[in-house]
Amino acid sequence: MRYCQSCILPDTRPNLTLNDAGICNACEAHSSKQDIDWQARELAFRVVVKRAKSRSQGYDCLIPVSGGKDSTWQVIKCLEYGLNPLAVTWKTPARTVIGQRNLDNLVSLGVDHIDYQINPKVERKFLYQSFKRFGSTAIPMHMALFNLPLKIAAKFLIPLIIWGENSAFEYGGTEEERTGFKLDRAWLTKYGVTHGTTAEDWISAELSRKELAPYFGVSSEELERQGVLAIFLGYYFPWDVETSLKVAKAHGFQERPEGAKTGYYNYADIDDDFISIHHWLKWYKFGFTRLYDNLSLEIRNRRMTREEAIAIVKERGDETPDEDIAKFCQFLGISLAHFFEIAETFRNLEIWSYKEGKWMLEDFLISDWRWT
Repeated sequence: MRYCQSCILPDTRPNLTLNDAGICNACEAHSSKQDIDWQARELAFRVVVKRAKSRSQGYDCLIPVSGGKDSTWQVIKCLEYGLNPLAVTWKTPARTVIGQRNLDNLVSLGVDHIDYQINPKVERKFLYQSFKRFGSTAIPMHMALFNLPLKIAAKFLIPLIIWGENSAFEYGGTEEERTGFKLDRAWLTKYGVTHGTTAEDWISAELSRKELAPYFGVSSEELERQGVLAIFLGYYFPWDVETSLKVAKAHGFQERPEGAKTGYYNYADIDDDFISIHHWLKWYKFGFTRLYDNLSLEIRNRRMTREEAIAIVKERGDETPDEDIAKFCQFLGISLAHFFEIAETFRNLEIWSYKEGKWMLEDFLISDWRWT
């Protein structure tokens, strides 16, 4: 494993590359923000707003929301520009109390809202199949939260879908993908976290086409025919977790008083008990966790040094989310032993070695890490 010499992300992270100087493309993209003409981008957003209003038949835009600080900021920004939005949420089967509270607060800002819940029996089967096939607990989630808004926008003839950050810009991607403003089918295939699959690929004896109906999307051709444009708000405005948090808190958003659920922030990934497992499985597959992503953002924004970030990683350990894993197993109806049996099949043997009765990462970021 090789690590970025600016942040702490390893080259095992999907879509992340290091240049000759050992700097990752995510850090390179962040440094380019200072060269962006944000005033021109804001004027471009006004053109997008004008287009949406001119084509609107009721709702000017659709905003996919979770109730988190980013989606709260998105709603506030859209209301500031006079848009009439429809907010849409895929309802996780493991929504937290604070997640529901923040979602209720978002709706109270003044938007119509659809809380779309999929049959939990179908979600249970799909979630188990995705975990067993790809070691992923997030494929049903991402397939739903990306496709449901597209279908609803097409159904209600909504001309604009406003997503938040472009992960290709924030966490690594090609130059073209980093500077793109649209979320299209090509972006979804690469960054949609579905292992390149669509609902069609999951039809089986266990899951019928009818059961998978919520996970089927709308074709790019259909969206273009109806004039639906899907954009990243992070293309038009500087994207920073501290900025969106400050705005969201000023409008009623609440942080998690117990501290971070997964990673470094006590205000991110707090609406769902299962998201921590998705992030933790990166430890087996890629040798890093959500903490590395978060701390790398702090380094790029010059709120932390690389040395301070490494010290935090050493203190936190691998952050196995035992309580959430137990809840996940209960939802699926499987044992803890079976969970870890499946997880173990996805350990990346190109980076992990078994020595002295312990699994260890070769060339790890921290030389005196306590392997257990």
